[in-house]
Amino acid sequence: MALTLQEKKEIVSEVAAVAASAYSAVAAEYRGLTVAQLTTLRQNARKNGVYLRVVKNNLAKIAVKDTAFECIQDGLVGPLVLAFSQEDPGSAARLIKDFKKDKAHDKMEVKFVAIDGKMLPASELDRLAKLPTRDQALATLAAVLRAPLDKFARTLAALRDQKAEAAGVSLD
Repeated sequence: MALTLQEKKEIVSEVAAVAASAYSAVAAEYRGLTVAQLTTLRQNARKNGVYLRVVKNNLAKIAVKDTAFECIQDGLVGPLVLAFSQEDPGSAARLIKDFKKDKAHDKMEVKFVAIDGKMLPASELDRLAKLPTRDQALATLAAVLRAPLDKFARTLAALRDQKAEAAGVSLD
């Protein structure tokens, strides 16, 4: 069934809006996967803050124009599913990587990943997947900011104990 001009415009508009706010993208060839397998992938994508869509390549090329993902236009060849990370840079890569772990899904082939206006080879999927989630990044930042305060507090406590010991006072 052919899409009407209006449907094409809606798809382009939707994908363009997602691409404009996404952190990263992964494109994978889905040839050989069943409808049930793709449905499972879509469900997992929704749970993980990933926008997943099969889009005709010519519509995808129009949609990513003037976004950070304009760089992927030359890579849009063949039957591809596009996954855009909407919550953190690594979420789409983790989704696809986890999906491919199942032997039944080994037919899915990652074609490329994109981040920061650069299209990277499929071999970068693992590196992108290892990027921390937003919560992990915030926890790391909090730990880094807290470390000097903890050290300062320990130093003050040691100094207090040392002065108390010198004065012959027990703090217990």
